Amino acid sequence: MKKNRKKDAVHIAAMALLLALSTFFAFALVGYSTLALALLGLALLMALYKLIAVACRENVKRKKALRVLLSALTAAGVLLLLLVEIPIIRAAGGDADDEAPYAIVMGAGVNGSEPSLSLLNRLEAARDYLDGHPESKAVVSGSRGKGEDISEAECMRRWLLSRGIAPERIIMEEQAGSSYENIAYSLEKIAQDGGDAAGRVALISSEYHLYRSKYLACMLGAEPVGVAGHTSLPLLKLNYFLREAAAVVVMWLS
Repeated sequence: MKKNRKKDAVHIAAMALLLALSTFFAFALVGYSTLALALLGLALLMALYKLIAVACRENVKRKKALRVLLSALTAAGVLLLLLVEIPIIRAAGGDADDEAPYAIVMGAGVNGSEPSLSLLNRLEAARDYLDGHPESKAVVSGSRGKGEDISEAECMRRWLLSRGIAPERIIMEEQAGSSYENIAYSLEKIAQDGGDAAGRVALISSEYHLYRSKYLACMLGAEPVGVAGHTSLPLLKLNYFLREAAAVVVMWLS
């Protein structure tokens, strides 16, 4: 009896810790909502195992069958997540041969008029790319969203100009509100600039976002190569890789 009580106490403490961490990531930090949901899901999963044990205390066979079913469903979900993450992780390093006449810098959030951490990581990769490829031009893409004083494209343009990138090397695209539109509208800008919209183009984005970006670019008829902007905070990177898996599944099904 004492052993069971101790086991129950540990179980409850673990659930409480998961719920506390979920609340912390959801409300105390910005950008960790997917990680918060994952922790909440783990807490609910533990609660379900406990509920089965309590509800089926007098029926051992039913308890075992329900736990096996729940375990199988959990394993299937984990396996699906791993299968989706494989192409995302494989693309995350970018391409070794990334030479292209144009680079599309994918938009991300702006805090007022300053780049968010995700956008800053992408801009740092864009600056390095443009410094290393002096003949290339960049299309900075992204509209103005909620809480943003300027468009994502304008924020990127200002940042690159302040780091010594010549204005004639920067093309503005301020209408896109999604990854698909980032690429589609940027390819139109490339064509208007005299470039080949169906040719080779570098996609500069966060490492977790490169697979989806390249997939969409291929759908639109371009020949994409990936350039990774590396997310600087490990837990934030984990959060975005988890979130990206859901976005990729939606993309595959659409």
